[in-house]
Amino acid sequence: MIREINISNQHPRLRIDRKAVRHAVQILDDAAKRFLEGPPPGELSIVFLTDSAIARLHAEFLNDATTTDVITFEGEPAFGTAGEICVSADTAQTYTAKHGHNFSTELILYVVHGWLHLAGYDDLEPTKKRRMRAAEKRAITCLTDAEILPEFSWKLET
Repeated sequence: MIREINISNQHPRLRIDRKAVRHAVQILDDAAKRFLEGPPPGELSIVFLTDSAIARLHAEFLNDATTTDVITFEGEPAFGTAGEICVSADTAQTYTAKHGHNFSTELILYVVHGWLHLAGYDDLEPTKKRRMRAAEKRAITCLTDAEILPEFSWKLET
């Protein structure tokens, strides 16, 4: 499936490779035909945010003013939209610094997580959470095997 993928970087310090992110999502869409359930067809938006921006969205739409890693908004397939994935680069940075993980892998995991939410995966109950984690692992393995893990980095502060 070829879909329109709009990527917006609203984080003032984050550097992203839009082409690599689009390619990663296309790989996931293709993999959905084989071993993952994918989101509905249509335009997909991905937005990279700061913790404060995602906390505002969290408060406005989910009545919770705390930061979170990912917020996913379902689209309207009848109008050609699959949905929007909003990810916090700050949360990824904090998590990776604390746990010694790779920042780029963590941030693309957040995109994968949102993509899976659009596909109907949920992680609010233990059984569903295990299913989501297994699908995340398959998706990251798929991207790793295809050598399509986008690199993210930080702009130097001046």
